[in-house]
Formats: sequence, C-alpha cells, structure tokens
Amino acid sequence: MITASALGSFALIVGLLTLIPGLDTALILRTAALGHRRRAWGVVLGIQTGTLVWGVLSSLGITAVLTASHLAYAILRWAGAAYLVWMGSGILASTLRRRARADPAQADAAHEPDTDGSFGSGWRRGTLTNLLNPKVGAFYMAVLPQFIPAGAPHLTTGTLLACVHILLASLWSGVLIAFARVLRGSLRRPSARRILDRISGTVIAGFGVHLALGD
Repeated sequence: MITASALGSFALIVGLLTLIPGLDTALILRTAALGHRRRAWGVVLGIQTGTLVWGVLSSLGITAVLTASHLAYAILRWAGAAYLVWMGSGILASTLRRRARADPAQADAAHEPDTDGSFGSGWRRGTLTNLLNPKVGAFYMAVLPQFIPAGAPHLTTGTLLACVHILLASLWSGVLIAFARVLRGSLRRPSARRILDRISGTVIAGFGVHLALGD
C-alpha cells in the first residue's frame, strides 16, 4: 500500500499545481461570475472527470502511448488547441455582436455555443477541455508511477491518488466560485461584462495557441 509520506508528497505537488492560475481557473471564474452556479459546478466536475480518466489510464499504462508516439500526442494536442481557440473565439465574437443594452442572459443564449446555464453543458465543456489537453496526460504519466509502490495494485493506487487530486481541486474550485459570486453584481454592467468576456476569451484562446505551438 502507499505510505502516508508518499501520499502527502503527491498531495503537495498536485495542490501547488491546482493553485497556479490556468485554463481551469479561467473557465470556472467566468462561468461562476456570470451567475451560472450550476453550470460552474458542472465545469468543475467535468474537469475532475477528465482528471479521473487520466489517472485511471496512467495507472493502466495507456497514457504511455502519448509519450511513446509523437503522432498520437500531436493529434490530441492539435484537437485540444482547435477546441480552445474555437471556445475563446466564440466568447470574443459574442462581445462584438452583443448590444450594449442587451440582457446578459439573452446575449449568452443567442451568441455563445453551449451556454445554457445547465449542469450538463458545463460538465461537457469541463470534460472536453481536460481530456483534450495532452499535457495533463503527460503529467500523470510522468508523476503518478513514481508514487505507486512496488507490488501495489496499480489501478487501485493510481485511482486513489487521482481522487486526492480531485478532492483538492474541487475544494479550491469551491473557493473560486464563491469569490466569483461576490463579483457578480459588478458584472451586471454591460461594460464590465464585455471586459470579462474579452479577458477570458483571450486567455482561453491564448492557451489554445500556446498548446498548438508548444512542443
């Protein structure tokens, strides 16, 4: 079985990784700040679903394909990059089409794909965003095996470690959602909403470009 020391070390690594602002942070903050609380939690659980899948695949050694096959990694990388650029561009385009006096909720439904405020739509977005990021798979492939003791059942131990990551990330996501809801009143102003959309759209699309151009 995994030792308490190894479990603590893994928790420290993924905990620090969780605190670093990135794509997940941008998605969760924007969704929650717009008042879509159910959708925001859908995004959170979708991201963590992807984390669990990567953890299981890494435990089974399947993600080794990403490190062994340049073609497999490149295909997933380009698919993920295209998805992020499409998502970010859609958010940016909505700010150009939205009328200054339009109701924000109506503007969302009219101009942004898959933005209906439901838990399911958020879950799909979070899951796709995570699973189409080969760097998450590469991270798990590089880190997870180091914390699985010799002779321990790989699937059980790897899944346990992934669940530790999921727990920490979910707790931090709860903090982000609570913080975003504090800002919700300010974001009712059309000008503030456009600024939020331009920043988040640029960040998300930028992650896609970075993923496409990265090694």
